[in-house]
Amino acid sequence: VGLLPLLESLFKRTTDITLLELTDYNHPLLRRMQVEAPGTYHHSLMVAQLAENAADAIGASALRARVCSLFHDIGKMVKPEYFTENQRDDINPHDFNNPSLSALIIKSHVKEGVDLALQHHLPRVVINVIRQHHGTSLIRYFFYQAVGATKTALQDTHNPIDPGKSTPPLPGLEPVPVSETTYRYDGPRPQFKESAIILLADSCEAASRSLKKVSPQGLGELVDKIVADHIADGQLDESPLTFAEITRIKSSFNFTLLNMLHSRVAYPAEAKKEATPGGLTEEAAT
Repeated sequence: VGLLPLLESLFKRTTDITLLELTDYNHPLLRRMQVEAPGTYHHSLMVAQLAENAADAIGASALRARVCSLFHDIGKMVKPEYFTENQRDDINPHDFNNPSLSALIIKSHVKEGVDLALQHHLPRVVINVIRQHHGTSLIRYFFYQAVGATKTALQDTHNPIDPGKSTPPLPGLEPVPVSETTYRYDGPRPQFKESAIILLADSCEAASRSLKKVSPQGLGELVDKIVADHIADGQLDESPLTFAEITRIKSSFNFTLLNMLHSRVAYPAEAKKEATPGGLTEEAAT
């Protein structure tokens, strides 16, 4: 046991013993995330559950998937207010930024996460997942926002001489076309199964929060679309996942998400006022 850290460093391997130690929720980074970015912490727990179940379904390392999921978004602690899950009182700092700056802030959480992981001596596998969990995917919201703004600027401008006509932009003053590279993560793409699973689980968990009504059919269609979009974008090209494994991963996501997002039975108003034999109302007793 005493030689284990030395052997891990020498052979660049991470054993299950080290990973089990990182599942302790009292780890300094996890404790800090609970306080500074509670929304991100809850998101990480949900992604960990999704990834662990999916990894188990295809025979990958469930423990590795869980640990890496817990730490994959630690970089958001640097600017937690810029991420939706941590925003309160309808205050969104992105409303005061241009799309390119907002995209840069969003992308920076990967680099900040790697820096924090190195400072706290997290294993190489965790650092790799932090780097790879978005691959080179597109930050679609701000990209489309920038494209829309450019289209508006390219439209004919108002003619002050004849209000009924319009004039094109002056030569040389046309807006610069939006570069997709500005709105893509720096990568690399997922290189191993657990990293690819976390990339998919991260997207599916976040997107499932936008569903107004959760149903097996709606959830299945959402998961299918997200996975298909990542495949079409080439984000899984460098991972060793097979199509058969991707099918099992999607099935696992559907099952886990459906149970995570289940509804609760509402108690009738009369039942809340009825006292139980112990002297408590039914609401308090439950």
